[in-house]
Amino acid sequence: MKDRFGIDWTNIKGSPFWARPQLSRRLFFRHAASAVGGYFLLPTRPLETVARAAARPMATAKNVIFVMMSGGPSHSDTFDLKEGPWTPAFMAPTSYGDIRWPQGIMPKLAEQMDTIALLRSVKSWAAVHELARTWVQIGRNPVSGLAKIAPHIGSVVSLELGEGRKATLPAFVSLNTGNGPDQGYLPPDHAPFYVSPAGNGLANTRHPDGQATFERRYALLQDIDSPNRGGSAELGFSIDEMASFNLSARKLMYSTDVDRVFTFDQITRNAYGNTGFGNACITARNLLRAKMGTRFIQITIGGWDMHANIYAPNGGLQNLTRQFDSGLGALIADLRSDGLLDETLVIAMGEFGRTVGAPNGQAGRDHFLQQSVLMAGAKVAGNRVIGKTDDTARLTTEPGWSLDRDIRAEDLEATIYSALGIDWTTVRHDDPLGRGFEYVPTNQGLQYAPVHELWG
Repeated sequence: MKDRFGIDWTNIKGSPFWARPQLSRRLFFRHAASAVGGYFLLPTRPLETVARAAARPMATAKNVIFVMMSGGPSHSDTFDLKEGPWTPAFMAPTSYGDIRWPQGIMPKLAEQMDTIALLRSVKSWAAVHELARTWVQIGRNPVSGLAKIAPHIGSVVSLELGEGRKATLPAFVSLNTGNGPDQGYLPPDHAPFYVSPAGNGLANTRHPDGQATFERRYALLQDIDSPNRGGSAELGFSIDEMASFNLSARKLMYSTDVDRVFTFDQITRNAYGNTGFGNACITARNLLRAKMGTRFIQITIGGWDMHANIYAPNGGLQNLTRQFDSGLGALIADLRSDGLLDETLVIAMGEFGRTVGAPNGQAGRDHFLQQSVLMAGAKVAGNRVIGKTDDTARLTTEPGWSLDRDIRAEDLEATIYSALGIDWTTVRHDDPLGRGFEYVPTNQGLQYAPVHELWG
């Protein structure tokens, strides 16, 4: 997968970027181009003033697992269940206190309902996939002025809470994605590390010609670069920074500890549903157990764009929700057993919802702005709902939180930051456009805030 500068970070001439010493030259030109374009600051360059207001974050979480339900799940069939003549028997609607839940397609999550809160007064700004999906991940309008340099929420978390090159694994790991919003103008240390785990270790962490050959070539690179150490290139990029960057990548190579995080047996796969999504959930659990530096984990599960045959037996909604439920339900249960759930915020959402009431003429559901979000962990008060919708989940009737309006992507971004103890009112003045980069921006004349009602 190529980045914005045309470099394939996952496979350069058939080998991973950390396994080839010649990447040093490639990275030099990447950084040089970046310096000319003004897209980001270099890792060791001092930061400008950071302005803060009097925010009081909840600070109940150390980690975040963000599940991106790509395609837009039907909220009225999942997190805001509304029944009608169209509701198939296999959904088996069941009451858990005041929560009506499709127990037939999400039984494992039903078992964890006392840890789960559902936000039902959420509304997307757009019903266009890529636009809305990006909006959720960067917490701002993708066509606004600063959006071109805006980092992913996970990159901001990496900047604020990551251990940098002291850590073995990156602070921001993105599972089953392959691409998406990156670190924006922030240093490349805070870019997402993309992995599609298969359970057999971290792939491509061995040089094709063997470790001895790699070590010899790496040593040669150090000799070639040594005369330039301690100084800076004309465009401002330090060879020392390059060496440090390469060293952090080398930590992933020939490491049994790293391989152990990405290795699991068939019994564990089966417990998580034996799917790609389940594998990602196992990996997320292992990353948090390992405590090797990862703080923000994104897991992507696509396929929710069900314009037709949404209730097809053993297909459509039934098939996908069972994959989702098996993976996420087992993950929450394991984190709870480990004692990690109390320090980990889990959030699952799509980019928007789907049309409500009776299905369309193709027995499916189309794009719709109203949506719902699942949250758990980080001491969130479970078995409760925030916000109410009408009888078909078409619109919010009771927002259920302090700002008394629909919850937007920016509010959810502020909620994530607050849970982690990050001041969501932060304004950085190190952006290359010189306009001041707000962690949570204003939009449509609105001010945004965390949904602190999640904590009771």
